[in-house]
Amino acid sequence: MNLTSFLNDLLGFWSEWVRPSAGLPTVLWSLLLAAAAASGHLVQRYLGFPKVIGYSLVGAVVGFAGFEGAIWPLRGISLFLLELGVAVVLFEAGGRLPLRWFRHNPMVLVQSLLEATLTYFGVYWVLTLLGLPEPVANPIALMAIVASPAVLSRVIIDTRAAGPVTERAMTLATLNTFYALALGYAQAGLIERAPQTMLQKLYPVAVVLGLSFVVGGIMALALRSALRVMSPSSENTSILLLAIIAAGAALTAHIGGSAPLAALIGGVLLKTLNPKPWAWQRQLGTAASLLTMLMFVLVSIVAAQADWTLPVASVVLAVIGVRLLAKISGVAIANPGSGASWEQAFWVGCAMSPLSSIALLIASNFATASPLLGTMITQVALPSILLMEVVGAMLATVAIHAVGESSVPWMPQAFSITEDTQR
Repeated sequence: MNLTSFLNDLLGFWSEWVRPSAGLPTVLWSLLLAAAAASGHLVQRYLGFPKVIGYSLVGAVVGFAGFEGAIWPLRGISLFLLELGVAVVLFEAGGRLPLRWFRHNPMVLVQSLLEATLTYFGVYWVLTLLGLPEPVANPIALMAIVASPAVLSRVIIDTRAAGPVTERAMTLATLNTFYALALGYAQAGLIERAPQTMLQKLYPVAVVLGLSFVVGGIMALALRSALRVMSPSSENTSILLLAIIAAGAALTAHIGGSAPLAALIGGVLLKTLNPKPWAWQRQLGTAASLLTMLMFVLVSIVAAQADWTLPVASVVLAVIGVRLLAKISGVAIANPGSGASWEQAFWVGCAMSPLSSIALLIASNFATASPLLGTMITQVALPSILLMEVVGAMLATVAIHAVGESSVPWMPQAFSITEDTQR
């Protein structure tokens, strides 16, 4: 009996004992999430950096190793899971958006608009200067507007931060996410067309905003009705919240709106209808934490699949540098009258440096709409996202510690190995 026939007989015998299951990909993803959880814990415990850096590093290593569990551009279940993770984060961010603050301090809105405008035109200018065509430079510039609320919220949680810089950075990140999602999802549908009039350019934006607002309003009304009869601290309320966000994300994507944008609007409207503060982290629970971890790992795996070459690296570094400078400058120029010091304005700009899942969704929409242009967009977008998911989280952590708004000392347990061993 030769080796081939022996293996065939062995596999035939083994197949009688194998039972259908979720499959090998589920096993791999489960092990991957376990490794990410352990890595995040070790990064926070021994380096003092937020757990998201550990999640991102695990995803990056697996992505560079050739893991094929996430296909670019995103589609199917991977796209829905990423949109759902972003929707949960933005629903929470919308529920924390201080609308009354804008009436008393309108300069915060001016800071937001100026920072977003400078970022867009700064990145667009440097890309065209480097020879990229306008249909490629425009999506990357829109992506650069985003300051990831997902990364920033995890940094705030892990550093236990609270204070004016923390609140302003999160507020500005939420606002520029609103701009980027509305413009990005709308313009992705126009990438193969050349609208001639201003009305043709604004009509898709109005459609995306309108559909997202309708779904967001339905979500807010449904949750407001539930809160009349359910306790905010009940686990059933948490399950209801996640289920409604999931249904809203699926519905919005199906009818042509933006699922993350609908969740953001829903959070803002719910806060308006139900101004009583919520303990978001306790109410959203472990399921939301797992979804968030999966989101960061998925982003890193996909971003690591980019074409990492020296010519692309120079463009990526130029985009990152101009983007950071534009964000700091935009916040600083509009700082007079905003109630913050110049030092605080500088650190707010630094805290707004992370890129992550929202930028990836915008890039994925353009890549899906135009595979040819999408390849050129992806070459710059994916490396930028991966680098600024990690480096941006580090900068945000440094900014929070620099202004003294963290209640956790730097590197809190880095030197506690001996004590733990003695115990």
